Amino acid sequence: DMWRRMHPDEVAYSWWSYRGGAREKNVGWRLDYMLASERLADRIEATEIHRSLLGSDHCPVSLDLHL
Repeated sequence: DMWRRMHPDEVAYSWWSYRGGAREKNVGWRLDYMLASERLADRIEATEIHRSLLGSDHCPVSLDLHL
C-alpha cells in the first residue's frame, strides 16, 4: 500500500457510510488502496486521499508515478 508507505503516521479514510453523519465525524474505512510492486515503489512521487472532494461515499485517491 503506497499511501501507507508514504504517510506512515497519518490516519485517513477513503470511504464513509451515509449513516449517522460518518463523513462529518470522520469515522470511515480505507477501502481504496494504491498498490505497486517493489520494482515500481521507488518511482512513486506522491500519494493523496482527496477527502474534500464530494460526490460519493468514496473519495478519489491518486498516485503520481515518475517513469
